[in-house]
Amino acid sequence: MTSELIRQLLNDAFKPELLEIIDNSAAHAGHTGARSGGGHYHVTIVAEVFEGKSLVQRHQLIYNALGDMMKQQIHALGINALSPSEETKGRF
Repeated sequence: MTSELIRQLLNDAFKPELLEIIDNSAAHAGHTGARSGGGHYHVTIVAEVFEGKSLVQRHQLIYNALGDMMKQQIHALGINALSPSEETKGRF
């Protein structure tokens, strides 16, 4: 359920070209954050809004979009936030 809520919030906020969410919570069973109900997730998102933004600014945008989820439902969040031009580098 948390993964789907993350997906909905990020889709609504950024209209990304690509959004992948990996739930790593099971690998952290027994971890302090997991005991309180917070999950471990990794997000890869490609959206125009990240163009020209620093890494810190991109992370702040994502944290703002997820809002209160960052307080309890999400214990750890890995973020790979790219602009469309960055996502296509290295491709033919």
